[in-house]
Amino acid sequence: MLALDRVTKIYPNGVNALEGFTIAVKPGEIVAIVGGSGCGKSTLLRAISGLDTPTQGTIVLDGETIRSPNEKIGVIFQEPRLLPWLTVADNVGFGLADRPASERRERVAAALERVGLTEKANVWPRELSGGQAQRVSIARALIMRPEVLLLDEPFSALDAFTRIDLQDHLLDLWADTKPTLVLVTHDVDEAIVLADRVIVMKPRPGRIQEEVITDLPRPRDRQSAAFDFAKRRVMAALDRSLDRSAVTSDTEVKVIGGASY
Repeated sequence: MLALDRVTKIYPNGVNALEGFTIAVKPGEIVAIVGGSGCGKSTLLRAISGLDTPTQGTIVLDGETIRSPNEKIGVIFQEPRLLPWLTVADNVGFGLADRPASERRERVAAALERVGLTEKANVWPRELSGGQAQRVSIARALIMRPEVLLLDEPFSALDAFTRIDLQDHLLDLWADTKPTLVLVTHDVDEAIVLADRVIVMKPRPGRIQEEVITDLPRPRDRQSAAFDFAKRRVMAALDRSLDRSAVTSDTEVKVIGGASY
C-alpha cells in the first residue's frame, strides 16, 4: 500500500505548495489528481517519486519510507523524454542494463509487442509520432515492473483522438499486472475514464478539497448517463475548490455508481 501522511512541502522561497496531504492508495488502485494551477499536483508526484523531499510528513510504500527514487516506483512525464541517441528498443531497455543480454532482449521485445511497436524497434525517437513516442515511454516504465506508476499529464500534448486511444491502451496494459497508478491530469474526462477515485485539490496551499469515487464498470462508456453524472460531480467539486470562502478543513466524499463508502 502507498500511504501519504500529512505531507507538506514549503519551498525555500516560502511558497507553501502542499499542506497536510493524507491519502492511502490500495495496491492496483487508480487514483487521479485534478485541480487548478498552483494546487501542488506536480509537487505531490515529485514527492511520491522520491525526487523531492517533503518538508513535513511521510510517504510510505509497503512499510518503506520513500526518501529518494525507488525501483518500485516508475514515472511517466508529459513529454516522452526519450534519449535521442538510442534506438526505440534501447530506450525501452535502458533500465535493464544490469540484466543479462538475453533477458533484456526478451523483455524489450515483449514490451514493444504489447504497445504495438515491434516494427519500430530499430528506429530513432525522432522518427516517431507523438503517440508512438508516448507508447515507448509507457513501455519503458512498465518494463521495470513497478508497484506504483506515477503519470504527470502523460497525454496532454496529444490530439484528442490519440489521447483517447492511449487512455484505453494504458488500461489494457494496467490490467496485465495491475500496478497502482497515480495520475495527475487537467482532463476531467480522462480522470473519469481511468480512475477508481478522483482527488480534487484546492490551491495555495495544495490540499484535498473532495474525493469523488468512480466505481463505474470498465470499459467505461464516455457517452453514458453515469459517466456524465460522474463528470458533473467532479466539475462541481472543482468549482468549489476555487471558492476561497468555502470551509476547507473537511474532505467531502462523493460516491458514483454504486455502494456507499
